[in-house]
Amino acid sequence: MNIQTTLLFVSFVASVILGFIVVPILKKKKIGQIVREEGPKSHLQKNGTPIMGGIVIILVVTAILAFFVKDYPMLVMPMIAIVGYGLIGFLDDFKKLVLHDPEGMSPKMKMIGLFVITAIIIFLYLYVFKLGTTIILPVLGQPISLGLPIFILFAAFILLGTTNAVNLTDGLDGLATGVVAIIMTFFTLVSLKQQNYEMVVFSASTVGACLGFLLFNMHPAKVFLGDTGSLALGGVVAITALILKMPLYLAVVAFVCIIDTISVMLQVIYFKATKGKRLFKMAPFHHHLELSGYKETTVVICFWIITIVCCVVAYFI
Repeated sequence: MNIQTTLLFVSFVASVILGFIVVPILKKKKIGQIVREEGPKSHLQKNGTPIMGGIVIILVVTAILAFFVKDYPMLVMPMIAIVGYGLIGFLDDFKKLVLHDPEGMSPKMKMIGLFVITAIIIFLYLYVFKLGTTIILPVLGQPISLGLPIFILFAAFILLGTTNAVNLTDGLDGLATGVVAIIMTFFTLVSLKQQNYEMVVFSASTVGACLGFLLFNMHPAKVFLGDTGSLALGGVVAITALILKMPLYLAVVAFVCIIDTISVMLQVIYFKATKGKRLFKMAPFHHHLELSGYKETTVVICFWIITIVCCVVAYFI
């Protein structure tokens, strides 16, 4: 059995076992979802569903990375990404759900936290592991070198943008978890092709952990990722793309996350420009589709299928 299959299996089993432990604890502590009244009415039944379940994925992947980090020091960066961004999400969830502060972390404090994690990762990338400023162009498959200032700004944009995009995509049962599992499967195959075994370890472990968690997270969800999990998974996707020199490929493989993010931006712009009118029935776009009459499971499966197709296309361009 090769390493990626072994890690996928181990992380899957560990995620399932940990899920059976963590979910009842979250339920007992009454750390549950608070559903917005203006959202789809079908979501009201989700009130009280345990949240912060992303802890399961973070713990499983981090444990595996810690086991391999001595042989593959570069795994320090993915560890910082998944734990660091996950910690910011955890603090936000904790403040909202445990301390019962509906505002959670202030936007300013949340962004400062995200910027700090991002700065640490970029510093390690450039000055500790010295991975350079090259990225691969899709279709052409040619590497190009960016100037240092441009690369720093670009890397920060990728890390922060992807983290928040996955966070916005986490709105339906199993949606973000499934999308990230598919994207990380793509990156596992790319890592094997590049013979980058550090990223094989990371990507395969993440796929297994996501699939194990998906057993609890798919409709009807017994637990949600929370900001804890969605920010962590966004960091996972972003750091993988950067290390593999493929951040531009995110425009293809993370297409559904981009659509959700753009829909939110357009909704805000249109709402302000028209003094209260809405471009979509609700943003992000997956909620618009729900309010347009599509079942939640239909939207999720469609987004999964679109992501699979996008990943296949990206692999061959």
